[in-house]
Amino acid sequence: MIDKTKIPKHVAIIMDGNRRWAKVKGLSAVGGHNYVVDNVIEPIIQHAGDMGVEYLTLWAFSTENWKRDPIELSGIMELFKRGVMEKLGALIDKGARLRFIGDLSKFSEELQVGMKKAVEKSKDNKGINVTFALNYGGRDEILRAIQKMINDPTRSDLVGLRLQDQTLEHYLDTVGMPDPDLIIRTGGEQRMSGFMMWESAYSEFYFTETLMPDLTTEKFNAAIEEYQSRARRFGK
Repeated sequence: MIDKTKIPKHVAIIMDGNRRWAKVKGLSAVGGHNYVVDNVIEPIIQHAGDMGVEYLTLWAFSTENWKRDPIELSGIMELFKRGVMEKLGALIDKGARLRFIGDLSKFSEELQVGMKKAVEKSKDNKGINVTFALNYGGRDEILRAIQKMINDPTRSDLVGLRLQDQTLEHYLDTVGMPDPDLIIRTGGEQRMSGFMMWESAYSEFYFTETLMPDLTTEKFNAAIEEYQSRARRFGK
C-alpha cells in the first residue's frame, strides 16, 4: 500500500526499451516511441499528479541518441513535433506546468518555437511540473553550466572565487527544481547513462525489467512502494 504521507516530491524516469518492444511487436523502431507518446506518457503524468508527485521528469532523448539510424532519427523528430504541437495542449489544459531541459539549440526552429510556446502557455498552471529532457546528457549539462558561468557578465567575482554547490546549480538546466528523490529506469538496464549526474547524488534508484511502453500506473506504483520501503540518510 502506498503511504500518502511519503510521496516523493520529484520522480524522474529514464525511458528505455521502446525499440525492443517494437521489435517484439513487429513494428519499426519508431513504433515503440509512438506508442509511448500516444498511450503511456499522459496516463503516467496524470497518475503521478493525482498521487501527489510535484515534479516529474521524463528523459526522452539523450545527446548520444544522435548516433542512431537516420531513418529512426527522422521519425523521432517528427514524433517530437507532433507531441509538441498536438499532445502538450491536453497536459496544459489539465493544469500541468511544462519545462524542457537539454541543449535545445540542436532542434529545428519550428520545434524550439513550439516548446517555448508550451512553456509560456503553462507557466501559471498550478498542477504537476512536467519536465522533458531532450538532447540531454549529464556531462553536457555540467559543461554548458560551467561555460554559462564563465561567460556570465554579472559574475566578475569568479576569479579566485571558492565555488560552492549553489554557484554551479544556478547555471544547471534544472535550476529552481528540487533534486529527484526517485529515478526509475525502465528496460532492464542497471546504469544511469549520465542522467542528472549532479542532481542524483542522493536519489533512490529503481530499475525494472518493464519496457517503457508497458509502464502502467500499477507498475509506477510498485516503484513508489519500493521507494517508501527505503531509509534515506543523505550521508548521515
